Amino acid sequence: MSEGTRWVKVAELAEIPEEGVLGVETDDETPIALVRSEGEVFAVRDVCSHAEVRLSEGEVEDGTIECWLHGSCFDLRSGAPINPPATQPVSTYDVKIDGDDVLVSLDEKNS
Repeated sequence: MSEGTRWVKVAELAEIPEEGVLGVETDDETPIALVRSEGEVFAVRDVCSHAEVRLSEGEVEDGTIECWLHGSCFDLRSGAPINPPATQPVSTYDVKIDGDDVLVSLDEKNS
């Protein structure tokens, strides 16, 4: 993370369920799925790379999020698809917790 990173508050930590997900949009309307899994908070683009549906409507399990429509799972750290039909990763974003605030860098870690 560089010093020029732009951090945006997107939620409060209590809003994200344990082993669950919260869909949010930033001021510039970037859809982000905030995911609590295995004691950490992750941020991925809230759009499946296969079917363009909201990942925030899917299930969270073992460091992955599953698309509810066709069952593709994505790794929360890298955004990489774990299984078909998705073949392209979803973008991931750095997350910082500041007190009760969840901040996300809108600089994508991958595209």
